[in-house]
Amino acid sequence: MNTQLIVVIVILLVIVIAFYVVSTIMRKKNQERLEELEDRREALLDLPVEDEIDEVKKMHLVGQSQNTFREWNQKWTDISKSSIGDLETQIYEIENENDLFRFMKAKHSLDTAEAQMGYMEGEVDSIREGLRSLRESEERNSLAVQEALDVYEDLKTRLNEEKASYGAAAPEMEKHLVNIEIEFTQFVTLNTTGDPVEARKVLNQAEEDTFELKNKMDRIPPLVLELTDTFPSQVEELEKGHQQLLEQKYIFAEKDIEARLFHIKGQIEDSKKSLEQTDLDMVEEVNRNIDEEVNFIYDIFEREIDSHKYVKANTAQVMNYIEHAKKNNRQLLIELDHTSQSYTLNHNELGRARGYQTEIDTLERNYKLMLPKLEEKQMVYSQAREFYEDSYKVLDDIESEQLQILSDVKELRKGEKEAQKKVDDFEFKLRNIKRYVEKQRLPGLPADYLEFFFVASDRVEELAGELNKIRINMDEIEKLSKFSSDDIEILQEKTDELIDSAALAEQMMQYANRYRHNNPMIAQAIDHSLQLFTKEYRYKDALDEIGSSLNKVEPGAFERIEKFYFSHRELA
Repeated sequence: MNTQLIVVIVILLVIVIAFYVVSTIMRKKNQERLEELEDRREALLDLPVEDEIDEVKKMHLVGQSQNTFREWNQKWTDISKSSIGDLETQIYEIENENDLFRFMKAKHSLDTAEAQMGYMEGEVDSIREGLRSLRESEERNSLAVQEALDVYEDLKTRLNEEKASYGAAAPEMEKHLVNIEIEFTQFVTLNTTGDPVEARKVLNQAEEDTFELKNKMDRIPPLVLELTDTFPSQVEELEKGHQQLLEQKYIFAEKDIEARLFHIKGQIEDSKKSLEQTDLDMVEEVNRNIDEEVNFIYDIFEREIDSHKYVKANTAQVMNYIEHAKKNNRQLLIELDHTSQSYTLNHNELGRARGYQTEIDTLERNYKLMLPKLEEKQMVYSQAREFYEDSYKVLDDIESEQLQILSDVKELRKGEKEAQKKVDDFEFKLRNIKRYVEKQRLPGLPADYLEFFFVASDRVEELAGELNKIRINMDEIEKLSKFSSDDIEILQEKTDELIDSAALAEQMMQYANRYRHNNPMIAQAIDHSLQLFTKEYRYKDALDEIGSSLNKVEPGAFERIEKFYFSHRELA
């Protein structure tokens, strides 16, 4: 019994101790969560939300911005006045439950309180973000309004201080400024009386009108300057310049200069009327046209003044160039006449030279017709300049072609000398070939070889005959010279082939004699080769006949003898 009692007591003690330990741990854990929850509540209350609300409130928001602000403000009021108070009550109740060892209920209440705390923190973050967005948006709007007001004030000051710069458009600009001022005043009134929607519409219109007016006022002064100063000054200068040039006996191809100047004056007046109505697109278009017309007339005057200087400086030069070309052409014709007695002129040189003379005579005639008009100042200087420039070009081309013809004529004499040297060279080569063939003491020569030799010789004789004519044709001589050169080159190749074939055939037959008595095929080949060699003069065929037969008896003999021959050929 004592033992059982002790066991029961020990078990009870363990249970009590375990309960105490668990209770202590749970109570401590709940207490830590309570303290953390309290810290979060205090941190939420410490946020400067009230200050941020007051800051936005001072901006005097209107319209949708004001409605949005009221929503955020109401949410903060609900949280700060109601939700946080409810949370504080919950925290107090949880502390009591924890102290009374009602740990599970305290834990459940803590879960609920923490969830509520998280929700409030999220809401406060949204409120602060919304307030920040409102503040930044309103600041941007305020800057835009202030910018428009600054622009308006600047435009007003500019118009007052620089009224002359706006010319006939100034009254219309003043009307626009008055209208914009009325719009800004109306905006302030509507905003103050609580009609934010209409106030925003009026403000938007005021801003749009302000920047539109700025655009116009930026564009107007340069246009006014053109219409009141630049163009009138230019027209006056052009009128005076035109009169002075006429007094100096200038003549213009354009007969409507006065009419153009009168038209420009009318355009200036039309542009001023458009400016008065602030139709700036029309003013800019007309001013561009005026500027183009003015520059066109300036270009005419500048062209004629420059042309006058050019004509004055080049009148004598053109005549000198014409005389120079005439002299050169006379010399060219004399040279061609002299040359044509000795050479055939194949490229119409005389006809071309006579054509140059016709061109030169035409230029001289036109020059002499024009000169009195220039002296009496009855001609447009730019037209005279054009004639001079064209004359220079024609004379330059003529001189270039004259020089080319002279160069070609000199080449005829040079070509004749070269052709004569070639004839001597061809004849020398033919004699050498003939002596070389005779030296070989061949039984005879093939008919085709002799025929080609005589063709080459006849061609050289024909070339020599052409060169000995009283009037030679260098085109024909060059052609014959080319043919002769080709013929002799081919003849030399044929001669070498003929002599080599004959010499090799003899050597092959001599070498083959060692097989003659004991090889009927070789004996027959030697006899046939001798027939081809001594009777028919077909040395190449004789070589092929004996060479192929010898190779059958002694393979490689043909190539060995041929190689030995060509390596010692110069000694032969």
